[in-house]
Amino acid sequence: MSAQFNDVLHNGVSETNNYPKRSWPKDVGIISMEFYIPNWQVHCWLGSEADGFVGDNEDVNSLCLTVVSRLFTRQGYSPGDFGRVEVGTESILDRSKGVKTVLMQLFGDDASDVEGVDNVNACYGGTAALFNTVHWVESSGWDGRLGLVVAADIAIYAQGNARCTGGAGAVAMVVGPNAALVLDSVGQRVPQSGRSPLRQVLPVGLDICFARYREKYNRQVALNTPTKSGDLADKQQPQQLRLKDFDAIMFHTPYSKIVQKSLGRLVLSEYLHQKSKGEVDPQFESLSQFSGLSLENSHEVRNLEKELIEISRPLFESHTLSSLRVAKRVGNMYTPSLYGCLLSFLTSKEDDQLRGNRLAMFSYGSGMAATMYSITISSDVSRISKLVTPLRTVDSVLDARVKFAPAQFVEVLKQREDKHNCCDYVPCFATELMQPETYFLKQVDKEFRRHYQTNKIVN
Repeated sequence: MSAQFNDVLHNGVSETNNYPKRSWPKDVGIISMEFYIPNWQVHCWLGSEADGFVGDNEDVNSLCLTVVSRLFTRQGYSPGDFGRVEVGTESILDRSKGVKTVLMQLFGDDASDVEGVDNVNACYGGTAALFNTVHWVESSGWDGRLGLVVAADIAIYAQGNARCTGGAGAVAMVVGPNAALVLDSVGQRVPQSGRSPLRQVLPVGLDICFARYREKYNRQVALNTPTKSGDLADKQQPQQLRLKDFDAIMFHTPYSKIVQKSLGRLVLSEYLHQKSKGEVDPQFESLSQFSGLSLENSHEVRNLEKELIEISRPLFESHTLSSLRVAKRVGNMYTPSLYGCLLSFLTSKEDDQLRGNRLAMFSYGSGMAATMYSITISSDVSRISKLVTPLRTVDSVLDARVKFAPAQFVEVLKQREDKHNCCDYVPCFATELMQPETYFLKQVDKEFRRHYQTNKIVN
């Protein structure tokens, strides 16, 4: 694949891409994906089947090294294909040296000509990295090479109920034109609000994002401005946005129950919007008892949440449940969480069934930053197959993980805690049962420098 891009110049676009210099790239989005889920699991609760975790010999650097090296070796990409690398994480090890800098050891002589840095804003960093990279491809500064987005985190909570919602993993996404997953041009980002109680921050962000997304969508349709290009225009745009018009609705997933509550909030938003237009769907009849509410004063209403979960259950089962397969078995991966849901959905269908699907995506990070955006899947099955085929191993990877008892899990976390911010040590967690082609932390020297090594590649 590298030969396709070796004639790229800084001031032009590769002719092998069939794009003349400075031409506007079409169908920009996600071309390929790779994932890494660590090989250890512990069974838990709160709607999940298991949580993933790592020992003291894996950190965010090793997770990112693993997922990017696998992208190169398993999918045929090479360092010279990429002109930008953006990392999203909140598991930072060094406030000065970013994970992106660590990844450059995989790029050899090409490392000095790769743009991008780390993006840190709680769980939102992966989406920020994705948007930055898409905007780079769509900008006048694009040189014709691909972009690479890496989202990775290790979520560990203190002892108590929240500990069972932890997780770990990494997702890499190749961004460029002629993509299988095209990011639509409508979307809304919400900056920090700071006016709502902590328990309401995510629902408030969701309410605002969906309302703004709906406004932008309806305005574009009214202006007859297409939200897609190229081969994506063959599916008729609905005149008014309805949740049921999406083929899937996905959320940042700290745990499964909060996803059901979030979908219920979207249903309430849609009901109140329809009521204001005088055209309420019969399926929302039971919400008439709450017709005097607004979104702003609905958060503390008794019995509303339970009613919303019940009325949204059919939509949840048809549009959201299939996206939770990884989350239920890995836990909260922080920045890769939403993209683990995307991976789950894509591998739940045959390639041909994905053609033209429209996906609603809600990304959220404490603080808060939030976006609702949408993706349209190409109608070109060859693009879809290129993206999805390497991901279909996810269930076998999940099944093959080593199971730990809760007491062993607690002991492993204690080992990590004891070595936090230590120098001059060699990690003690076993490497023998790691998956092939996995990077791990070999040593932290006296100068706090971290040295990594990969285990033997099994052909």
